[in-house]
Amino acid sequence: MRVFLTIISYLFHPIFIPVGGAVAYFLITPKHTPLDVQAGNILPIFILTVIIPIVTYLILKNIGVVHSVFLVSATERRYPVAIQIILLLMILYKVIPNNYIIELYFYFVGLVLASFACLILLFFNIKASLHLTGVGGLLMYLIALSIHFEINIVIGISLLIIITGLVASSRIHLKAHTKSELIIGLCVGMLSQLLTVKYWL
Repeated sequence: MRVFLTIISYLFHPIFIPVGGAVAYFLITPKHTPLDVQAGNILPIFILTVIIPIVTYLILKNIGVVHSVFLVSATERRYPVAIQIILLLMILYKVIPNNYIIELYFYFVGLVLASFACLILLFFNIKASLHLTGVGGLLMYLIALSIHFEINIVIGISLLIIITGLVASSRIHLKAHTKSELIIGLCVGMLSQLLTVKYWL
C-alpha cells in the first residue's frame, strides 16, 4: 500500500498540474484549435512548469536549501513556491494569448493566486498541501469548463474526485501533512479557481 500511495504522490505532484490543466482544456473545449497552436502552448508550459522546476530543485538540493522532492518543512518550500510563481507569471505574459484562450489564461491566473496564497501561509509556518492545492484547483477548473461549454464530463470529474481522495490519503499515510493542512490546501486550490470563474464563465 505504501508503494502505491507513494506512486500516487509522484504522479500527481504539483508540478504536473499546470500542464494537466492545459491538456484538459484542449481535450474538452469545443473551440477549434489547430494542433500547432496546441503544441505552441503545451510545450512551453511543460518546459516552464516541469523541466525548469526539476532542474531548479536539483540545484537547490545541491546547495542544501531543500532536502526532499516533497519539500517537508515550511522553510524549504518558500524558494520553490516563489520560483513557481515567477514561472507561472512568465506563462501568463509570454505563452498564453489572452484574446482567444481566455479560459486557459484565467486557469493560470488561479494557479498564481493559489501559489501566492501558499507562499504567504508559509511565512506564518502554515504548510498547506501543494498536492491538494493542485488537484483541487484542477477539479474546480474541470467543473467550470463543463458548465461553461455545457459538456458532460461527469466521468472525468468523478475520476478526479477519486484521485483527489487518493492523493489526500497518500499524503496522510506518508505523514507528509496533517488533515488540517490537506483541507487548507484543497480550499486554497478550489477557491483560487472559483475566484477567476466570473471573468470567463
